[in-house]
This record gives sequence, structure tokens and C-alpha cells, in this order.
Amino acid sequence: MKKYSKETTVGLFVLIGLLLIVYMSVKLGDVRILSDSHYHVSASFNDISGLRINAPVEIMGVPVGFVDNISLNLETQKAIVGLSLENKIELTDDAIASIKTSGLIGDKYVKIALGGVGDPIEPGGTIIETESAIDIEDLISKYVFGKV
Repeated sequence: MKKYSKETTVGLFVLIGLLLIVYMSVKLGDVRILSDSHYHVSASFNDISGLRINAPVEIMGVPVGFVDNISLNLETQKAIVGLSLENKIELTDDAIASIKTSGLIGDKYVKIALGGVGDPIEPGGTIIETESAIDIEDLISKYVFGKV
């Protein structure tokens, strides 16, 4: 009877440990499981240099979502960026999506400037007005070699 009690205690301890490991992996890895608090829109850019999946999406400096996929449309020769935004955010078709850099050489993120009088963008819709990333290296090389 005593041996069965030890095995049960060890098994329970191992099970709790595994559950804690899974919980911490999800929390620290920022994994979104069954997230229905977001909706998806897309935007097409000429250049998204440095933008990564899971990069933040901000409106007025406040994080409101993340980049959930990046693809290439060879027909239009544009990069298609999928954005996952919180349900409480309502975009209109005159909103502008821009690729920005946090700091001088920091990570890239998507900044959305809200419109005002346009029609609402439905989930799965597209942000039409976009501004591509500015390539700092290209600007510096143009300045150094006198092409500005």
C-alpha cells in the first residue's frame, strides 16, 4: 500500500510539472490559442524590408495587433502583409498603413493612421493606402556618394 502511494505522488508531481511547462511555453512564447478576439485584414506594400511575422501593429503608439503572415504576389509585384487586429478596432477604407522603425536601427512595425469618413473595412478586407519601409542604408549610401 505504501509503494502505491509513492507512485501516485510521483505521477501527480510529474503531471503538474508538465502542465506548468506547457503553460509557461504558451505564455512566454506568446502563442495565441483559439484567439477569436482578433480579426484579419491585409495590406500590400512595395517594400517591407525588415518586417517580420509577429511584429506589432500600432495605432497612435498603442499596440492593437500583430503581423500574422507575409506573402508575395508576383502578378502585382507587391508584398502582401496579413494583419491581425483587435475586434474593438474599427478601420475605415481611408486608413493608411505604414512600415516604421522603432528607434534609429530598431525593429520594424506597422503603424496605422486612422481615417475618418470612409466606409468600414470588413474582416478579411484590404487596407488600400500604404507607405513602404524607408531603407536607411540606401539613404546613407546616396548621401555619402553625393546622389541626394
